[in-house]
Amino acid sequence: MRRSIWTLILGALAATSLPLLAQAVDLGNPLAGLERLKQYESMRSSSSDPNWQDGNGDCRGIAPGDTLTLAELEGPGMIAHIWFTIAHPAPGYPRLLTLRMYWDGEEHPSVECPIGDFFVIGHGVDRPFWSIPVTVTSDGRARNCYWPMPFRKSARVTVTNEADSRCDALFWYIDWRKYEELPSDAAYFHAAYRQEFPAVMGRNYLLADIEGRGHYVGTAYSVYHSSPGWFGEGDDLFFVDGEKEPRLRGTGTEDYFCDAWGFRQLDGPFYGIPLWEGYGTGDRGSAYRFHLADPVAFRKSLRVEIEHKGSQNFPNGEGSGFIERDDLLSSVAYWYQTEPHKPWPALPKGADRLPVRESVLVEGESLLDVAQPSDQSPLELQGVGGTSGGKHLWYRPAGPGQSLEVTFALPKAISADLRVLMVHSFDYGTYEAFLDGKSLGVWDLFSGTPISKEHQLGTVTLAAGEHTLRFENRGKNDESKGYLMGFDAIVSRQAVYSRPEEVDLRAIQVPRAPAYVRDRR
Repeated sequence: MRRSIWTLILGALAATSLPLLAQAVDLGNPLAGLERLKQYESMRSSSSDPNWQDGNGDCRGIAPGDTLTLAELEGPGMIAHIWFTIAHPAPGYPRLLTLRMYWDGEEHPSVECPIGDFFVIGHGVDRPFWSIPVTVTSDGRARNCYWPMPFRKSARVTVTNEADSRCDALFWYIDWRKYEELPSDAAYFHAAYRQEFPAVMGRNYLLADIEGRGHYVGTAYSVYHSSPGWFGEGDDLFFVDGEKEPRLRGTGTEDYFCDAWGFRQLDGPFYGIPLWEGYGTGDRGSAYRFHLADPVAFRKSLRVEIEHKGSQNFPNGEGSGFIERDDLLSSVAYWYQTEPHKPWPALPKGADRLPVRESVLVEGESLLDVAQPSDQSPLELQGVGGTSGGKHLWYRPAGPGQSLEVTFALPKAISADLRVLMVHSFDYGTYEAFLDGKSLGVWDLFSGTPISKEHQLGTVTLAAGEHTLRFENRGKNDESKGYLMGFDAIVSRQAVYSRPEEVDLRAIQVPRAPAYVRDRR
């Protein structure tokens, strides 16, 4: 079904957001024009081993605090495709790597975003999804974008590692076209990251504040719930060319992102919610809306805001369906404009961009000597890219129905949001997990490629002293080739901001909204 709508999609793109395409496009055939001779040279900057004939060192590492230049290109040209895959041991690494792009020797970058957020997914997590300009596969580890990025004199692309640990491997392709000249109306691509941890009460959340001539082409928006409820009653507002009232006024957050009646996980060519955990405290979401068929044009300036309002329960048991919320919000705005652009505020430091702090309570590789398999199968430590600590405890049972038990000790009592990290792979089984005899659920550990995934436990209270974690095999997925299991780690999450439960948001509300905001209470 998805592929059957490509005719409509490519027709809309040809007519609106890709001005460098040939003008004559047969809307009945998405491949129309492909046969025409191209008026450019095909170029690439990649992480390919300099010894390309005999070597296989096709990646680069980045030390903590260092910046790696991925491309320095001479124009006129246009970047047509970017692909990344990354091996980094730090939790939240997609938020800790900063992507920057500079056009024509400018001092201030036109693209400045955490890598994960540039590719739509916030919170420093890996998630797959597909859309027209951005597609992420390999369980979130293969990031692709197809935004056209023209430049007249030069282009420079860099990545900075703001984690405390080394980025082990960054692989990349930057495919671009070298032209003799660009059309005079080819504008420059921009993408800027913002966050408010928490959202500032008394004003709307600012998505973009732009000066110059251009058109707005997309929004990626992420939320971390500070309290239970629905965060998305806020309207989107577009103030064009300095107008005092918004020319484009929305009717709700999920409405702007083209969904309805709340959010659910989905993806599509123009909009989607590829990450949605729910409506509880600590739940996370990421949504995108690409204005490919409907760019928002401006001649002098554009200011884009969204209200952060929704439902809220109060300490006395009452509640409101329309009140300002103090969730942790972050976003990326995408647009094209003439240069120079307005300089932006300094990007928050890497660690300050994480909505939660993760602590490793138990590493699987530390339990090799105390793990007890029911069938005496040998245990090993195995390395899989992306695992906590670089390795996991690998259990290879002789057959179905076996189990593995491990014990670990906590020096002090804890009450925290806990996650169990388990390796998933093509020959892994289905296991029921128990913590101190209480079932945590049945987990299907099958995946087409090896990857460590988290399994949420919610808020768990554990006393100081020893605890037992047990995994009992319950068979396997029909697609799986075996019954193997890999225990990676137990981690705890703590939000960087948490509001005391006794705080009543009504006490810090602001005066009535302007008249143009419809009262929906």
